[in-house]
Amino acid sequence: MDNGPHDDLALILKDQPDIELIALGENFGIAKAQNVGIERAKEIGSDYVLLLDQDSIPAPNMVAELLNVAKTLAAKGIHVAGVGPSYIDARQGEAAAFVYLDGLKLKRRERKPLDAFVETDFLIASGCLTPIESFDAVGLMDEGMFIDYVDIEWGLRAREKGYYCFGVFDAKMEHTLGDQWIKFRGRRIPVHSPLRHYYHFRNAVWLCRRPWLSFSWKIVLLWRLIRQYLFFTFFVPHGMRHAKMMTLGLWHGVINRMGRK
Repeated sequence: MDNGPHDDLALILKDQPDIELIALGENFGIAKAQNVGIERAKEIGSDYVLLLDQDSIPAPNMVAELLNVAKTLAAKGIHVAGVGPSYIDARQGEAAAFVYLDGLKLKRRERKPLDAFVETDFLIASGCLTPIESFDAVGLMDEGMFIDYVDIEWGLRAREKGYYCFGVFDAKMEHTLGDQWIKFRGRRIPVHSPLRHYYHFRNAVWLCRRPWLSFSWKIVLLWRLIRQYLFFTFFVPHGMRHAKMMTLGLWHGVINRMGRK
């Protein structure tokens, strides 16, 4: 999927007959691009869809590890929304956690000695392997979100419908998270652009307004937004630019103004 206005990829791939390129011609958002790719996968009879961002680098055995777990779970009669890898941003230096909601807290799924995989409440889209029939049951990505929270919304929606996400420890991937990182109280925290924070806050508020989302998740998401608003306003460079876009995002989430800004 080429979700941009340029034809660079077409030139690069012109001598790669095994690769099919679908060029959208402009940026319609990650959700639209993913949906077009998913529908194409259905047309050609694919059993699974693997989503990848352009800046993700899967390990050579990542897909094999994911596929093995997906088949194992399906054989047990479990409805699989997706299986995803353990990913790392080299700038941070440690693998991102698989998380789940426990009461009003998001907790990490720690790996136990015999664990090959764990259940998680959602996965990032990049690296996620999904059985094609799961999209029929859960639905496609919500294109109104454009970018940010698209994968979280889909994962939580799938969970509400009885389809579950799983993190696979031995499936590895490098992935870039955020435009830059800053150090704060001994931690390294990813920082996106003010525009990205607009989408982040708008879509989080929009998600909290979904009637199917649990009250616990709504409290957790709103509390995270409060902390993020304060942090990105007062502790990162050009905080007022971030504050302006976050505030606009909050308002647009409330009045349901979706799509591309």
